[in-house]
Amino acid sequence: MTIKKIAAVALLTLGLTACDSSEVGDVSLGMFTLKDIKVENLKDDVVTGVTCHIASIEADFSLADPSDSSISCRQTGDITPEMIAKIDKSKSGEVVFKKSKSIFFKSMKVRRIYDAENQTLLYLSYTTKETEGSFKHSLSTVPLWGTQAYNAVPSKE
Repeated sequence: MTIKKIAAVALLTLGLTACDSSEVGDVSLGMFTLKDIKVENLKDDVVTGVTCHIASIEADFSLADPSDSSISCRQTGDITPEMIAKIDKSKSGEVVFKKSKSIFFKSMKVRRIYDAENQTLLYLSYTTKETEGSFKHSLSTVPLWGTQAYNAVPSKE
């Protein structure tokens, strides 16, 4: 792939992310940097009563975004036993969100994991490439306490 093609793909990617309707915040890190903190909201498609907010660094005009991110998830609506019945209950959970962070195959993912013993949903945000000797990640939990799903036996489907 030529440099021109790489630049075109990078500009197209930047243009698409700038139009992201889930963006709720954009904080500049200063006049002399091309990096911003972007805040996006994420509604869980299955457990629709959960909304997560993800803050991450985006480096416009750079071929690779930094891996640092933060996630915070809260109950913002009903969580029912039927919703919990539909989710993946394996120890690795399931990916509920994925976003490319560079043209070099790095992506940020959010995985939902169910802790049945504590009746809590865990949302793990992480990047798929090692950065500075570490895989960057962040964790947020949503307890089912006070919801219809708490202590309910999920129905089999």
